[in-house]
Amino acid sequence: QVQMAESGGGLVQVGESLRLSCVASGRTLRFLNMGWFRQSPGKEREAVGSIPWDTGTPVYADSMKDRFTISRDGAKNTIYLQIDNLKPEDTAVYYCASGLKSTMPIFSRRAYSYWGQGTQVTVSS
Repeated sequence: QVQMAESGGGLVQVGESLRLSCVASGRTLRFLNMGWFRQSPGKEREAVGSIPWDTGTPVYADSMKDRFTISRDGAKNTIYLQIDNLKPEDTAVYYCASGLKSTMPIFSRRAYSYWGQGTQVTVSS
C-alpha cells in the first residue's frame, strides 16, 4: 500500500509562483511512477506531468512544459510541482499520484493506483 499526501496549495495572484509538495509513504516506493494531475470544476482530471521510476526524468503533458516543473527527492519520498506565472485557468485541485508500471499511457489516470486527497490552488484574476 502507498499513501500520498499533497500540500502547498492556497490563494495566489496572477503571475505568482507556487510550489506544491507530495509525500509518499508505504512499503514499496522505489519503483513507482509518480506524477501530478489537476482537475477544475466541470472538467476531466488532466495530467500535468510525471516522473517514471526507471528514467527519473520528468515528462510533461502538452501545454504544461513551459510553466510547470516536476522534481523528486528520493531520500524524502517527496515529489514537487513548481508552477510559475500562475494564470486564472490554473485554478484547480491538484493531485499527486503514483503507480507501478502498467500498459496504460503515462498520462492516463488509469496508470496510477494511489492518489492523494488533492490540494486546492486558486488564482485570482
